[in-house]
Amino acid sequence: MSHRTNTRARLLSGGAIGVLAALAFAGAAHAQTAPQDEDATEVDEIIVTGIRAAIQSSIAAKARNTSIVEVITAEDIGKLPDVSIAESLARLPGLTVQRLDGRGQLISVRGLGPDYTTALLNGREQVTTGDNRGVEFDQYPSELLSGVTVYKTPDAQLIGQGLGGTVDLQTVRPLAFGRQALAANVRYELNDIGALNAGSTDEGVRYSVSYIDQFLDGTLGIALGYAHIESPYQSERFNAWGYPNASNGAFVIGGTKPYVMSSELERDGFMGTLEFRPNDRFHTTVDAFYSEFQNTQILRGIEFPLAWGGSSGACGTPQVQTPTCRPGPVLTINTTEDGFVTAGSFSNVKGVLRNDVNTRDSEILSVGWNTVFNATDNWSFMADLNMSRVERTDVVLETYAGTGRDVAGALDTLGFTINDDGVPRFTSQLNYADPNLIRLTSPQGWGGDIIPGGQDGYLNNPSIEDEINAVRLETRYDFGDETPFSRLTVGVNISEREKTFVNDQFFLGIPGGGSPMVPTAFLLPATQLTYLGLGGVLSYDALGLVNSGFYNLVRNPNADVLSGNWSVTERVDTGYVQLGIDHMLGSMPLLGNIGVQYVRTDQSSNGFAASGTGASTASVPVSGGAEYDEILPAVNLILEMQPDFFARFALARTLARSRMDDMRASRNFGFNNTFNIPGATPDVNSPWSGGGGNPDLRPTTANVVDLSFEKYFADRRGYVSLAGFYKDLETFVFNRNQIFDFTGYPTGGIVPVINQGVVSAPDNGQGGYISGVEFAVSTPFDIFHPSLEGFGAQLSISQTSSEIKPDGQNATALPGLSETVANLTVYYENNGWQLRASNRYRSDFLGEVAGFGNGRTLRSVAAENIVDAQIGYEFQSGILEGASVLFQVNNLTDEPFKTFQNGDERQTIDFQQYGRTFLFGINYRY
Repeated sequence: MSHRTNTRARLLSGGAIGVLAALAFAGAAHAQTAPQDEDATEVDEIIVTGIRAAIQSSIAAKARNTSIVEVITAEDIGKLPDVSIAESLARLPGLTVQRLDGRGQLISVRGLGPDYTTALLNGREQVTTGDNRGVEFDQYPSELLSGVTVYKTPDAQLIGQGLGGTVDLQTVRPLAFGRQALAANVRYELNDIGALNAGSTDEGVRYSVSYIDQFLDGTLGIALGYAHIESPYQSERFNAWGYPNASNGAFVIGGTKPYVMSSELERDGFMGTLEFRPNDRFHTTVDAFYSEFQNTQILRGIEFPLAWGGSSGACGTPQVQTPTCRPGPVLTINTTEDGFVTAGSFSNVKGVLRNDVNTRDSEILSVGWNTVFNATDNWSFMADLNMSRVERTDVVLETYAGTGRDVAGALDTLGFTINDDGVPRFTSQLNYADPNLIRLTSPQGWGGDIIPGGQDGYLNNPSIEDEINAVRLETRYDFGDETPFSRLTVGVNISEREKTFVNDQFFLGIPGGGSPMVPTAFLLPATQLTYLGLGGVLSYDALGLVNSGFYNLVRNPNADVLSGNWSVTERVDTGYVQLGIDHMLGSMPLLGNIGVQYVRTDQSSNGFAASGTGASTASVPVSGGAEYDEILPAVNLILEMQPDFFARFALARTLARSRMDDMRASRNFGFNNTFNIPGATPDVNSPWSGGGGNPDLRPTTANVVDLSFEKYFADRRGYVSLAGFYKDLETFVFNRNQIFDFTGYPTGGIVPVINQGVVSAPDNGQGGYISGVEFAVSTPFDIFHPSLEGFGAQLSISQTSSEIKPDGQNATALPGLSETVANLTVYYENNGWQLRASNRYRSDFLGEVAGFGNGRTLRSVAAENIVDAQIGYEFQSGILEGASVLFQVNNLTDEPFKTFQNGDERQTIDFQQYGRTFLFGINYRY
C-alpha cells in the first residue's frame, strides 16, 4: 500500500459508515464545485436515521474535512434536528443565534455578527432578504436541507468566504444517496401564550414531502422536495423610549410603547435536483431552490409620552389645559432606588393608541448547473453556472387613536411601579377600550408640518431586489503517489451582484381632519394589556382601513426619505490556485492544502443627495465607487499524531465586505448661509454639512490563525476537541467625520464661498483583535458501561474576547459578540425511542434590532438560556414500520428577550415574552 493510500485510510478509519452517510446526505461544498470521488455512489446499503446516526455522520464529516469545520447532518430525509436551521446552527461550538420575535434568525460565528458571515447553498454565494449581507436563515426550510457545513477556516477553493465563517447549506445528491426514498412529515403547532390579538391564531401546521430516486442503471438521479409552514408566534412586549434624569437626578422612564404582537409566518419551499453520470468521465448536476415567504404581524398597544412628553399649543405658566394648550406630563416620585425611580405617577398624560401591522413578502430563487469532465486519469475540468435572486416588499404600518386631536381630549394620570426586569406596571384612570372616548386622530399632533393638525398614522413601504450571477471554471491535476502533493487546483470565479433599496414612505391623514369614531365594520374586540396593568385597548383592522381608502396617503417628501433610496453593484473576479498535501511526516500522516486567492473588486453605487423638508426639499443624483485588489493566502494542515488524534493548523487572510447600506452613495446634506462667509474652512465653519454612506469603502480584513486538537473515539461515534483562534483585524469600518466635496450640490441659487465641508460617514479605520478558545465533546455513554447503550451527550463552551479601536483611541463593541457561549444536549435513542433535551446559553451582547422608522439600531441584549426538549418513537415492525411520532417543546422555560441601555439592566428598552411552542408530528419514510 502506498503512503497516500495509507494516509487516506487512516484518516477515514473507524468511521466509514459515518463518512459515507455524510457523503450521501451533506456532500460538502466542494462536491458541488469539483469532481466527486469515484466511489461516491457506493452507498446503496447506507440508511441514515435517528439521532445517533446523524451525530456519527456529522463527526465523520468534521474529521475528514481539511478545514476546521462544524457539521450538521439530517437525522433522516427531510428531518433536521430543530424546527429551524438557525436553531440547529446555534448548537454548534462557537456559534450562536439572535432571536427575532422569538425565532432564531441571525447567526454569529466566533463572536462576529451576521455582517461577517456569508451563506452558501451547495457551495454558491446567496442573496439576502435583509437590507445588507447578513442571511436571514428562517428563509430556508430545514426540511429541504440534508446538512450544513460551517467553515471556520477557509481554503483557496472556498468562494464567498466570510471573516467570521462561511455557512454552506446543502441539499441531497440523489446519486450519492444511492437508493429510492420517500419521506413525509406533518406537525401541529401550538403557542401557549395564546392568541393575543383579535383575528390571530395560536395554532399552526407544517408539512413536507421528499422523494429521491435513480434511473437508467443508476446513472440518472432525481431529488424533489416541498415544505410548507404556517407558524404562529405571539409576544407580550414592553418598550421604553429611554431614561432621562428626573428632578432629583435619578433616571426615570421617558416614555413607553407596549404592545401585544400576534404573527403568522407562511412559507412554501421547493427543492429539485437532477443528476446525470453516465460514466466515470462525465458528471452534470442541475439544482434549484425556491422559497416564498410571507410574514404578517399585528401589533396593538398604547404609547405614552411621559418624562419626555412636553406640552403642546399656547401654554403659559402655570400650564392648564385649555382649547389651545395641552400641558406636559408632571412626575410625582414615590420611590427611588440607587439612582433609579422605581415607583411614582405621571399626570397630564395623553396616550397614543397604536393599531399597527407589519408584513413582509419575499421570494428567493437559486439555480445552479455544475458539470465535471474527467479528461484523463489525472486531468479534470469543471464549469459551474449559478444565479441567486430575491425580491422583498415590506409594509410597516402605524395608525393612531386617542381622546382628541393634539391639544383636545381627556388627559390621564398613570401610576407606575417597576419590577426587577425593568418592566413597569401601570394604573390608569381612563377606559382605553371605549370606542366613544377613543377616536381615530393624531393625539400628539406629530407630523403637523405635513398633515394639518398632525398625522393620523404612517406607512413605510420599502422594497428590495438582490441578484447574484456567477460563473466558475476550474481544472484539477491529480499527482501520482511519488510526490508529497495530492492535487493541483486552478480556477476562476466571476460574480456580479446588484442590490437595490427603494424607500417609499407616506403620512396618513384623515380627510378633513377631525377625530371620527372607528367605523363599525372595522371595529374588533379589545386587546388586553393586563400584563402591564392597563386592561383593554381599542382594536380595529388597521390594514383594512388603509386598503378601504379611509386615509389619505401623502408621500413623505423629506430629505431623509429620499436619501434612503440606493443601489449597490459589485463585480468580483476571484482567481485561485491550491495545492493539496498528502504526505507522511515520519510515521505521522499529514494532509491539508496551501493556496491563494486573488480577488479583484469593482464596486459602485447610485442614489440621491437630499436636503430640507416638505416643499423646500432639494436633491441631486449622486454616484461613486472604487476598484481594489486583495490577496488572500490560506494554509490548512492536519497531522495525525496518534491514531484518531489530530492536530489541525490553519493560517489565512480573510475579508468581509462592508454593509451595503454603508456603501450607498446616498446622503443627507445641509447648506447654512449663515456660515457662507469669506474665511470659511472645511473643518471648522463651513456652510456645508451632511451624513450618509461611502461607496469608496474597502472591506474589513483580518489575518487569522487557528489551532485545534481533536481526539476521536468509540469508532468515530464520539470526539473531544480543544481549539483556539486569533484574528488580527487589519481594518474595521466605523463612522467618523470626513472632509467632503459638495461641488454641484444645490444651494437655492446662493453662490458658496467654499465647496468643502464635514460629513459623518462610514470609513475604514484601524483594527484590533478577536481571540477565543472553544471546547467541545460529543460522547455516547455506552463507552463507560454497556447498560448505558443509547444514552449520550454533546457539550461545547466558547470564550471570546476582543479589542477594537477603529479611531485608534476609543474601544468599539462588536455587534453579535457574546463573550461566553455554551451548549448542552443530552439524548437517548434505543428500541425506537428518541429523547433529547438541549440548552443553549449566550452572555450579554450588542444586538441589531429594528429602531425608529424600522431603521437599524444596535442595543445591548441581556444574557439568555434557551431550553428545548423532544420525545419521539419510531415503529420498528408491522404495518406502521417506517412511521414515527414526535413531540417537541421549544423555549421550555419561556425565556424573555431583553435589551437595555447604559450598561444598566434596570434601564430596559425592550422586554418580550414569547411563551412556549409545542409541536406534535408524524413522520413516514419508505
